[in-house]
Amino acid sequence: MKLRRVVVTGLGALTPIGNNIQEYWNGLINGVSGAAPITYFDASNFKTQFACELKGFNVENFIDRKEARKMDRYAQYAMVSSEEAVNDANFNFDKLDKDRVGVIWGSGIGGLETFQQEVIDFARSSGIPKFNPFFIPKMIADIAGGHISIKYGFRGPNFTTVSACASSTNALIDAFNYIRLGHADVMVTGGSEAAVTIAGMGGFNAMHALSTRNDDPKTASRPMDKDREGFVLGEGAGALVLEEYDHAVARGARIYCEIGGGGMSADAHHITAPHPEGFGAKNVMLNCLRDAGLQPTDVDGVNMHGTSTPLGDIAESKAIQHVFGEHAYTLNLNATKSMTGHLLGAAGAIEAIASILSIVHGIVPPTINHFTDDENIDSKLNFTFNQAQKRDMKVVMSNTFGFGGHNACVLVKKLDL
Repeated sequence: MKLRRVVVTGLGALTPIGNNIQEYWNGLINGVSGAAPITYFDASNFKTQFACELKGFNVENFIDRKEARKMDRYAQYAMVSSEEAVNDANFNFDKLDKDRVGVIWGSGIGGLETFQQEVIDFARSSGIPKFNPFFIPKMIADIAGGHISIKYGFRGPNFTTVSACASSTNALIDAFNYIRLGHADVMVTGGSEAAVTIAGMGGFNAMHALSTRNDDPKTASRPMDKDREGFVLGEGAGALVLEEYDHAVARGARIYCEIGGGGMSADAHHITAPHPEGFGAKNVMLNCLRDAGLQPTDVDGVNMHGTSTPLGDIAESKAIQHVFGEHAYTLNLNATKSMTGHLLGAAGAIEAIASILSIVHGIVPPTINHFTDDENIDSKLNFTFNQAQKRDMKVVMSNTFGFGGHNACVLVKKLDL
């Protein structure tokens, strides 16, 4: 069976450093940090009192107030980013076969704030079970994809992937495979997360996963820096429209790039810690290259998972050196979480978008907040520290790894390769 080619024809983003694609890209290449003190609730008693929240975002500018109240924030974010991506793809809906258009979305947690609020309300009610009738449909992790399909009438494959921080990369890979195997012509894919909540911050603090640099939030996310001490929690969404190549050409679509391949693997090591030698990370990149039919030397850059955790950054750096050998020293490596924070299940989507835009614009976004080299990480590797670099990017990989040992990697490339 001949596999069909898959291209990207629409993008949408809602991030802590920009509420649309252009703002997001400007924030990336200018090295803007999205970290700031938490505004959603009183965090004064928390070990971590800051996060990467959205800035200046009002959902009622995009969704009717009554409808928005039926959605958790994670689903609202999905609707806004997917609308930008679908509009960007510029379909003629009268000619679009909606039976051949699907939605595969990713979210690591889903409606955490909704679940939190309902439990708090129940506790305050002296045990009287008066729950909101929208509690379950607001909370469940699959509902964002349902809302997107209902809005546009897309009747193709529709489901949600949940693999912690790898969720939206897994969604992207699944969407890619459904098109190239002939099950759909167009897929809306991506991921969203809204975990900057009392439960989210408290839970990650209890795991000692978050930075506690409350005196200097903007420099708290510092991947590969010697003094990194945890990730910064972020929120938002990223959306991509994937399309079969001939379908896109036939309607005169603007094509950003081609999806070259996707890889998946498991660490099979620990529920939260990566394998210290990066075995799972190594395998997922090799699997991605194999799927794309490319060699390590074909790759120009890697958008690293790069969360700013003590163990994770070392393990991923080792894996990159293992996979790419001497070619690793010619790569542009970068960790955009230094700016956006960690969007958990949405991280893979916004980082795939960053990788795509680096190809489109010939600019590699920086890894900001680097001050001191870590003796456990090879300082000869080019992590694109502190300043964006111009480079003709033809092939870029994007890594995402999740609690449970889930690893996913997607490769994007220029169309003419």
